[in-house]
Amino acid sequence: MRAIALSRGVPCYVSLMRGKSIRIIGIDPGLRRTGWGIVESDGVRLIYVASGLVTSDSADDLSFRLRALYEGLTSVLAAFTPDEAAVEETFVNENARATLKLGQARGMALLAPAMRGLKVAEYPPNLIKKTVVGAGHAEKRQIQAMIGFLLPKARFESADEADALAIAICHCNHRTSPAAIAARAHKVLST
Repeated sequence: MRAIALSRGVPCYVSLMRGKSIRIIGIDPGLRRTGWGIVESDGVRLIYVASGLVTSDSADDLSFRLRALYEGLTSVLAAFTPDEAAVEETFVNENARATLKLGQARGMALLAPAMRGLKVAEYPPNLIKKTVVGAGHAEKRQIQAMIGFLLPKARFESADEADALAIAICHCNHRTSPAAIAARAHKVLST
């Protein structure tokens, strides 16, 4: 395995846990297709574990579609036992109804790992793109190309899977930032 560096030569996951491997699931929520991607890092190496899609049938009622997403994510979490999770924050688009449905799918993406006791980090789309590609307004094909470069063993079939892997990589890089450590310390002290 080789060490990799992400944007601006920042090594992935320089942390207090050097030598201890951590498994992270990234989730790209969507009502039709929710992408998931799992990476593992020991502080030096970033390793592709798995990726895929959880889908729902658009002919079903909303409640059954949400259940399908939740159950699908729950089975992925049980199969791969990640240590932490990261989910993309919702962006607001012009269609309020579509934004609301995306928010409900995102709720399932937050709930499934939380029900397993995992901490769930949330990242805005521009930060994810900037972390992986180096530009906050990168296109899907740029993200896919960078994921292929950073995780040469990754075999993803869709942009949703690539996005989920990008979310996991973003978390890998930002989970040990001074701001993240301070936020976790503040949360512990205030409870």
